Amino acid sequence: MSNKVSVKEKIGYGLGDAAANIGWRGVGTFLFIFYTDVFGLDPVTVGVLFLTARLSDGISDVVMGVIGDRTKSKYGKFRPWILWTAIPLAISLILLFSSPDFSASGKIIYAYITYLFFTLMYTANNVPYGALMAVMSGDDKERTSIGAYRMVGAFGGGILVQGALLFLIAYFGNVDPSVEVSKLENNTYQVDIAATRDVENTNIKTEDGIATFKWNDDRNLENTPTVGKSFNMESGKTYSFIVAGESNLTSENLRIIDQKRGYSYSMRSMAVVLAILMFITFYTTRERILPPKDQKANLKQDFKDLVNNRPWWTLLITGIFSSSYNAIKQGIIIIYFTHYLHDQLLAASYLVGLMLVSIVGAILMTPLSNKYGKRKMFIYSLLISGAVISLLIFCDSTAVVLIFTIGLLSELIGAFFSCLFFVMLGDAADYSEWKNNRRATGLVYSAGSFATKFGGGIAGAIIGLILGAFHYNGQDTTSIEGAIPGIKMLMSWVPGIVAVIGAGIMLFYPLTKKKMGEITSTLEQRRLDEANKTTG
Repeated sequence: MSNKVSVKEKIGYGLGDAAANIGWRGVGTFLFIFYTDVFGLDPVTVGVLFLTARLSDGISDVVMGVIGDRTKSKYGKFRPWILWTAIPLAISLILLFSSPDFSASGKIIYAYITYLFFTLMYTANNVPYGALMAVMSGDDKERTSIGAYRMVGAFGGGILVQGALLFLIAYFGNVDPSVEVSKLENNTYQVDIAATRDVENTNIKTEDGIATFKWNDDRNLENTPTVGKSFNMESGKTYSFIVAGESNLTSENLRIIDQKRGYSYSMRSMAVVLAILMFITFYTTRERILPPKDQKANLKQDFKDLVNNRPWWTLLITGIFSSSYNAIKQGIIIIYFTHYLHDQLLAASYLVGLMLVSIVGAILMTPLSNKYGKRKMFIYSLLISGAVISLLIFCDSTAVVLIFTIGLLSELIGAFFSCLFFVMLGDAADYSEWKNNRRATGLVYSAGSFATKFGGGIAGAIIGLILGAFHYNGQDTTSIEGAIPGIKMLMSWVPGIVAVIGAGIMLFYPLTKKKMGEITSTLEQRRLDEANKTTG
């Protein structure tokens, strides 16, 4: 039996994680600011929501792993779930970024229902998707290559959603009120906006994003000049600003965005792409590795094997911390650029940059991990990435080049451990088969989905609690200014501490490069002997 997988199939598999990351990175990067700044939820409420939703994941992920292992179809055990869940996952993403006009309590209930629906659909899709990699080939080095393609796809999906979404929001959310621009002096103008309809959480800035805005009325508002302002626009009212810093300003140079409509329509577009990519993954991949022929279904034994699988436990705990590390960084970026650098669209360039260097990291991961071993690469990658990102605490809001340099370098190095985590889960499945002569791939891979989601929940809670401690309110300018120290902490040394803890736990991982070589050789011989028995 050949363990080689064609490039076409690897690309098809990678597109599945591109689809998954349209959903997961879209949620991880934009949902917090959508809930606080657009939907109007309190940051502590959002943090509690993210953490509470994780309480069910341990059960749902394990259940999905068990279901996947016991699925029997002409398509295999895991592939059909990618087909069956593609459209429900897309629908859940659309609902998540919709903002119905409910009461305060109604909004909280809606947020809980739609967020839980999304995480359940993500589980039903992602646990089988992750397990599929482990049954496409029995060669751990070939799986490392497949994992590299997977992460290139994941980062490509991240580029799509994180790079395009803010521009799509600007396009779909474009508001066309009556605008009058009057020149006061060189590069300084008065801008008056006459609202023709109600728009919650309108955002105004110039096309180039350079000019600063100050309120020009007698309302009791915080009036620090910023690159754009966010406010609730009421029909029939006029809003006046003093805008400075750009020459030849006209109404055509202004961007006035309805963020609620913008998010809703943008995510609908992304959901369609998500479903199409999932279909491609289903039709281009194949399952090759089956459990030993004499293995009987025994759920109790499967759980016993899992409980005694030390590599699996180490990966599970480390994965929670490494996922929390990534999710804190992702979850605070839009808030950091919007309220600290005062340039939300610049975040799109930053996010695309992160994804591009991550693709480079994913490509480098295979030769480096084959040379030095996955365990060492994981530990060093997490430690160094966390140390580098912590340096952002020293950057002021004008140090854009330095902020980009630190962020991109941290992400390049961090791409190694992000890629290796799911590859190493395949090694844990091999370890279980080598030790117990039984294989429960879906159950082992449930750790991947659980760690990703639970880590994201912890990150959301950390972000919510810290912003809450600084009294952050995304719809109140004064409270935003007071929360800047908390925003800077979350962008720098808070995730750095989480990275150090995760790297320390990975020291207990027992599958060295030498040990994995022994396991792979033994399993290949067993499968060859089994195949010879069958043909003999």
